Amino acid sequence: MATGHPNLLPADQEETSLKKLFVVFSDWRSYLWTKWRVILCCTLLGGLIGFAYIYLKKPVYTADTTFVLENGESSGGGLGQYLGLASMVGLDLGGGGGGIFQGDNILELYKSRAMIEKALLSPIAGDTTQLLINRYIEFNQLKKKWASQPALVNLKFAAYEKRTQAKDMATLRLRDSIMGKVVAQINKKYLTVTKPNQRLDIIRVEVKAPDETFAKEFNNQIVKTVNDFYIQTKTKKATDNVNILQQKTDSVREVMDGSIYTAVAATDATPNLNPTRQVQRMVPVQRAQFSAETNKAVLGELLKNLEMSKVSLRKETPLIQVIDQPVLPLKDDADYMFMYPIAAVIMSFLLIIVVLLLRRSILLKLS
Repeated sequence: MATGHPNLLPADQEETSLKKLFVVFSDWRSYLWTKWRVILCCTLLGGLIGFAYIYLKKPVYTADTTFVLENGESSGGGLGQYLGLASMVGLDLGGGGGGIFQGDNILELYKSRAMIEKALLSPIAGDTTQLLINRYIEFNQLKKKWASQPALVNLKFAAYEKRTQAKDMATLRLRDSIMGKVVAQINKKYLTVTKPNQRLDIIRVEVKAPDETFAKEFNNQIVKTVNDFYIQTKTKKATDNVNILQQKTDSVREVMDGSIYTAVAATDATPNLNPTRQVQRMVPVQRAQFSAETNKAVLGELLKNLEMSKVSLRKETPLIQVIDQPVLPLKDDADYMFMYPIAAVIMSFLLIIVVLLLRRSILLKLS
């Protein structure tokens, strides 16, 4: 059974709905107008909170390093014909693709505990007596928070190159625990590593900190630590080949020089030798000459392999070219400070409006 007015047209229904909506809106507006003092006070309070936040908040400094990464080429192509030469001494000069670092793996290195810890245990450039981890503890005022724990207050951190295992396992455990928490905070709040353009091999390392010196020095140290480790690991196999070949080359050269010296010494040891006793001179001399000629041939092949391995090492060495580095003074967020009071005023205004409307709606339902 139909309800309402059967002769009411849809247009009339829409007009009635709009009138009701206007009446409800006018009623709510009138109610809010009666609360203008509350709204004004809350809005001003929000603005004061915004200004207080600016006054109490420490500026955050940003240190940026941008560099381009070009992975070294594998030693193939024109070097392929020489790769078999190394088989004489059981060496592999490369030539295959792949590797332990591919794609964006270098980005993950920046988040690893080992890299961050090594950077934190590095001294500050301007003050080699202070480590970055101690600077972090200082500007975060951690020792004040640790005042009730003498073990933490007296905890010492040694430079990465000079660190030793603590005799007391409890001290070692405590030191590693603190370092783990600092590394977690660095990853969460301070360090950001990105590729601004996924199609390019440009990497940006950003460090934000309330301490300008720490931001700049930690940025420099983490970039140096990770990039050095990346290059050393990428070229480790080729470097080992060069070192082994160099050692074998030097060894063969010494043996060959010894054989030449032996031949000369045998001649000098038998001056004016009786022709019927030539065996006393010829056997040692010929043996030494044969050894020298043999080592000469081996040395020639080793030198070829050594040069090829050096070429392979150069080709496999990735190129890391720094584009931008942090310089003092670092940029901070002071230019955006004025936004905090404005945002606080807007948020306070909207919040008090919502609270008042909800309060009236609840009261109307209860009544």
